[in-house]
Amino acid sequence: MGATLSVEELAKQKLEAFKRLQPEFEASFHFIQDVHGQRRFSAFPVTETVHYLHALWICECKDSLLSIYKNIERYEGRYCLELLRRWQEGETADVIAFLQRKLDGLPFAELTRQIEEAKAAPQAEDALTRRLIHGRLILLNRSMNLVQALDAIFALSEDDLRKEVRVACAHYGHHPGQIEQQLAEMEDPLYSFMPNRLLAQRNMLAMNKVGVNVMTLPTDRPGERSWKVDTPEEPLPSFADHMIEGYLALT
Repeated sequence: MGATLSVEELAKQKLEAFKRLQPEFEASFHFIQDVHGQRRFSAFPVTETVHYLHALWICECKDSLLSIYKNIERYEGRYCLELLRRWQEGETADVIAFLQRKLDGLPFAELTRQIEEAKAAPQAEDALTRRLIHGRLILLNRSMNLVQALDAIFALSEDDLRKEVRVACAHYGHHPGQIEQQLAEMEDPLYSFMPNRLLAQRNMLAMNKVGVNVMTLPTDRPGERSWKVDTPEEPLPSFADHMIEGYLALT
């Protein structure tokens, strides 16, 4: 019984901590989506690269607070904190490698091949073709954002770059001492993995809210994507409707 109460109390603390974090999480989530291609930035100064690393850390905090199962490292928040700490000391190469890993290496040739095949198919799917073209544009935006970020970094001398990084880190609350504290806090039981019904429900509500705001373009809406995400027909059939052999309807 004591263990159950302990789990319930920890879940309550996790929910309270997420409630305080939620506004910043929503802003960070939208910024990450913009960087990943929902928006093409005309410029991406160094402070925005710091903002990007900060946003990834915030989203990592959200996943930890709500105990999201990690089969992949989506945000790498702890590593982002380590990058920010080392970047303030003048180590830039790992930041560049991280940006390339997150934003580069995109399959433009394969997407173009799929678009050509969709157009040439005997029963061409206009919605699928539009969806593929839209996806290729998103990936192109992501690549352009990477180029803008690298251009801003490479344009500065090492001393000027270090100064800008330190100013941006101070703005987002990542002085070296603060980073040490933030890394230590992520080892607290509050950020431990603890599957719980209430945490799962809060995560679904939070992601539904930010997801609706992200999926606003016409090509993202059901009926405009492909037959796999088509507009449902009403009324919906039973989920597991199966006719048993020898079935007789009773009247």
